[in-house]
Formats: sequence, C-alpha cells, structure tokens
Amino acid sequence: MQQKEGLVQQNLVGTLRSHHTFGTFAHAIDKAGLTASLNGSDQYTLFAPTDDAFSALPAGTLDRLLEPSNKDELTALVNYHLVTGRKTTADVGKWQSARTVQGQGAPIRIADGQISIDGAHLTRPDIMARNGVIHGIDKVNIPESRPH
Repeated sequence: MQQKEGLVQQNLVGTLRSHHTFGTFAHAIDKAGLTASLNGSDQYTLFAPTDDAFSALPAGTLDRLLEPSNKDELTALVNYHLVTGRKTTADVGKWQSARTVQGQGAPIRIADGQISIDGAHLTRPDIMARNGVIHGIDKVNIPESRPH
C-alpha cells in the first residue's frame, strides 16, 4: 500500500498527509501558518505526534489550540516538535537534548534501545521526505510557557 519511492519525493507536509496517522498534526501545521516553511527546500527533522497522541490530550485542549486567538501558542507547540537539519535516529540517538525551532531544548533519552524526546517515544522513526525526516511519536510535547 505504501509507495516508498513516491513518499521520498514529497515534502514534509505531503509526507505527513500521505501517512494517515499524522492528519491532526498536518492540520495543526496548517492552522499555525507553517505549511509554506515546511514545503520549502530547507531541511528539517519533524517529531510528529500521531493522531492517537493528540487524542490523549486533555478534553478540549486541541480545540482550544486550533482557535485563531491561540495561533501563537499553536505555532510554539508545532515548532517545539521541529529541529533544523535532516537528522535520522542514528543522529538523534547521540544527543542529550534537541534544540527545537521553538527555542527550548527537548531532552533526549535512550532506554532499552528506545529513543524518546521529552517523554515521547519514537514509534515510527526515519520516515524520509524530500526536505527532511519525520519521526512519529506517541505523545504531544507541550513547551514551557514563556512570560510575555
């Protein structure tokens, strides 16, 4: 069913959309206004929460984040799942922390051969896209709120 060669030719957002488990995150990227950036030629590593990860958020959290008045918070959340450069699990596994586009570091841990970022386990690693790598994760990571 998967068209592996075709997937590599797509950009990050197209690749997310072709994997039906990342629809909510692709929608969040759209609502945050980041689709154009992730469709460009710059290379990124995306730690993408699955739809099940979004379903595990407290009731109402996702709906609140998707409201236009909360775009800055949604943008920060998406950017907290994004790292500049094309990094596979072999690269990520050497880190103690990931420097996110959002600005905060996200701790990397390895236990029993399983990589996690800020407590979210990589469940679908190394999904290649034309302009980066996607690692599916099982939890939505929430960045620390910053004072205004």
